[in-house]
Order: sequence, then structure tokens, then C-alpha cells
Amino acid sequence: MPTRQEKELMLQEVSKRLSACKVAIMADYRGLNVAAMTKLRRRLREKGSELKVVKNTLTLKAARELGFDGLESYLEGPTAIAFCNEDLVAPAKVFTDFAKEYKIFEIKGGLLEGKAMDANAVKSLADLPSREVLLTRVLGGMQTPMYGFAGALQGVLRNFVYVLEAVRKQKTGETA
Repeated sequence: MPTRQEKELMLQEVSKRLSACKVAIMADYRGLNVAAMTKLRRRLREKGSELKVVKNTLTLKAARELGFDGLESYLEGPTAIAFCNEDLVAPAKVFTDFAKEYKIFEIKGGLLEGKAMDANAVKSLADLPSREVLLTRVLGGMQTPMYGFAGALQGVLRNFVYVLEAVRKQKTGETA
């Protein structure tokens, strides 16, 4: 049984993780063996996320202290939490894929930038394209008008050169 001081340190750790993360996703890992949990941890780590198993009461207390409401129903029974500070979509995708692979793994809900979300919202988040794909689309959208502008500018310059050439020919007496 942890001492009061150890519990306080754990509470501070959970508070620090919850306040720093952009997304925290909770799942019931009951029935998974060590190999499956290791596989899940590895997949999350590859995506810049971290998996922790924390006491529900400590997580709930930390969430309340930070002003995050609506997590009570997600913090019942064994709960594993994936914390991610970077990509909002990655841990949701990993959890969703893992739940398809291991039917006993159940996504409970999560926290997205301080707001509680249910399991359906986590699955919807997993359906979004990854950060890299979204950045590529944004850059592509920004480049398209530039290509059009460059093409139009090139046409104007080409026409200007034709006009100059026609004026030169006219002055030298050449016929077009």
C-alpha cells in the first residue's frame, strides 16, 4: 500500500501529464497479457505517445484539480491511458487498430485539449488523416495558387516579349 507521500507524488505526476498532453485516451485493458500490452506500448511510443496505467481515483482527482470534467464514467475498472503531446490523431488510431486486433480491448473515452470525449469521438478522431497528411494537403493548397500565378505571370512576360519583338521588327522595317 503506497504511503500518503507516494500518493501525492503520483498525483503530481498524473497532473503534470494531463496538463501537458494535447490528448489522453483511456481504455479498458482487462484480459490482455503482458505481450499484448508491450506491443501496445511499442506502437504508441513509435507514434510519440506514452501508455500509463494509473489509479482511477488519482487520475480523477488530478483531472478535477485541472478543471477537466466529465471523465468519471471513463475511469471505472482497469484503465490504461495514452498520453500524447504532439499528434492528436496518432494515439486514437493506435487504440482503434489495437481494439480491432484484440476484441477484449475496449476504448472508454478520452480528453482532447481539456475536453472530455466519448469512445465514438475517439473513433472519429482516429478516422482523421494524420498530421503529416494534413500538412501535405495544406501545403498543396498553398502551392496551387502560386503555380497559377507563376503561369499567368509567365504568360504576361511572354506576351510582353512578343510585343517588344514586333516593335523591333517594325522599327527595322521587317514585315511580320
